[in-house]
Amino acid sequence: MNRFKNTNLKLLIIPMIIITISTSAIICYITNNQYKKLNKEVNITIANIIGKIKENYPEINTKEIIDILNLDVESKEFVTGKEELKKYGIYEENINSIMLIQNQMKQNLRNNVIIIILFSFLWIFTILIYLYTRDRKLREIRKYINEIRNKNYQLDIQENSEDELSNLKNELYKITVMLKEESENSQRDKESLKVSVQDISHQLKTPLTSVSIMLDNIKENPNMDDTTRKKFIFEINRQIEWINWLVISMLKLSKLDADVVDFCFEKINVKEFINEIIQNLEIPIEIRNQNIIVDGNDSVLFKGDYKWQQEAVTNIIKNCIEHNRDGGNIFIKYEENSLFTKVSIRDEGEGICKEDLRHIFERFYKCKNSSENSVGIGLALAKSIIEKNNGMISCTSEVGQGTEFVIKYMKGKAHI
Repeated sequence: MNRFKNTNLKLLIIPMIIITISTSAIICYITNNQYKKLNKEVNITIANIIGKIKENYPEINTKEIIDILNLDVESKEFVTGKEELKKYGIYEENINSIMLIQNQMKQNLRNNVIIIILFSFLWIFTILIYLYTRDRKLREIRKYINEIRNKNYQLDIQENSEDELSNLKNELYKITVMLKEESENSQRDKESLKVSVQDISHQLKTPLTSVSIMLDNIKENPNMDDTTRKKFIFEINRQIEWINWLVISMLKLSKLDADVVDFCFEKINVKEFINEIIQNLEIPIEIRNQNIIVDGNDSVLFKGDYKWQQEAVTNIIKNCIEHNRDGGNIFIKYEENSLFTKVSIRDEGEGICKEDLRHIFERFYKCKNSSENSVGIGLALAKSIIEKNNGMISCTSEVGQGTEFVIKYMKGKAHI
């Protein structure tokens, strides 16, 4: 049955069926006309004979003559009549009416042969056109494949027809578009990786240079006073911790990009989740004399990987602490509905200008009001983690009024 679904086979068979039906119809039409013409000639001859007989023998019944004409070929009367004709040297093949019939039959045969030859040529012509069209499309497909092999993806090979080769060309077009997109994405990834490596190198260069200078000072000044030495050691330790944090953050981002992180999804109580993060950030909160105001139902839940989501939300709250005014408030509100669990985090800081707002989740992007120690990786990491957890994050801000981050953990099939 699959053969009848082959469009190429249909393109060959359908014209042939049409030609066959047309040929048969034409031959039937011509043969019918030939029969009518032959029948007319025979009837004319019979009418002449009957007329002559009636003229010479008016007493003969016409019906008897017609009955004689309808007798079988091997009837007694036929044999008697044939013998009588022979006496006068007249044989059946020499009779004028029979000669007319033979001539007509020969003409009919010639006409039928001509028709058959003509439509045979039409068959051959149809097959040749089909083979030529197929070979042309195959040559085009081979050409397209060679172009794709040479990484030329600027091809438009879409076909509007629905035969098998055209469908194959359309599939090649889809593959070409996909390869083109992958090539462009790969190129963008290379450029992004290049920029990221340059940014990381730049970010690491400063603390490493600072550590190197301080170590050289300690090494070259063995009599350095204890206060200065302790100060240098403290600063070296701080820079090393900062470098360690940067490297770990980059490794986490790389794992997320490569999809090699196995998330452990579990039900997380938002109240307990937020309280633990606040406890971990207790020292920077006290240093800035800030207040964390939490509002939400104790039973609100979402489903996700606890440790990774803790990393993401911690980075967001840390960002609010750093950009909030001293003594200011940070408002954390959470709620849920049938579609998602929503967590909003809002500060009373200086806000973010519109120019910077659309870039704040980009890696290594630093706003105009960012601190010197800011790398621009915390929010990018938070966004990647949240989106991997079937969530989304958005940010709104007004200069001088503060900034608000809104996280939505979608439920969908993971509805709890």
